[in-house]
Amino acid sequence: MQVERRTLHQHLVNSMRGQMKMRAVTIKEMLYLSFLVCVVALLPVQSFAALPVPAHITPPPGEHESPKVQQPIEFPHNRHVQDMKINCMYCHTYARRSKVAGIPPTSKCMGCHKIIATDRDRIKKLTAYWEKGESPRWKKVHDVPDFVHFSHEKHIRKFVFNAGFPVQDVQQVCGVCHGEIRAMTVAEKKKPLNMGFCRRCHEANGGPGDCWKCHK
Repeated sequence: MQVERRTLHQHLVNSMRGQMKMRAVTIKEMLYLSFLVCVVALLPVQSFAALPVPAHITPPPGEHESPKVQQPIEFPHNRHVQDMKINCMYCHTYARRSKVAGIPPTSKCMGCHKIIATDRDRIKKLTAYWEKGESPRWKKVHDVPDFVHFSHEKHIRKFVFNAGFPVQDVQQVCGVCHGEIRAMTVAEKKKPLNMGFCRRCHEANGGPGDCWKCHK
């Protein structure tokens, strides 16, 4: 009986020592990881900005073709912007004060089309939406991933208002990212809008280079 008690006691002691040893290793690992996190956090932000952009996300500058997006109603930007001289921000009113540019409500479209081109099929479709109190389900053409933070307001403020750029010519600024959308009959994505595209513009215009400004 005494031998069994000694054996059981020794077994418990060995088991506890093993658990303590494992716990000690775990604590050491945690301390080491914490140290690495602190070192990375203390590195200057510029060290990340200086990292080269991988070639596969740095295509050459220029036009970028993408599949055309089928919209519920055809909207010719060239007719509204070039022919009728309507400013981009008349319809995309949120661009100057919000992250998103926004899509105009049907009521804004009907402000003109109650009396203009009412006999055209696309205006008849628009009127039907308006009478039901609905808006067409427009599909996004220019989009960025969810992990990218892009603010229209900040870019409009820098390149239009702070730069003294004439507001009536703001479509030239919009065209940097959206291409010659003012001349398009159907909105198409003509610029890559990827990391390399944005980095080149930031480097040329003194934009922020740290990761956390755009990735949140």
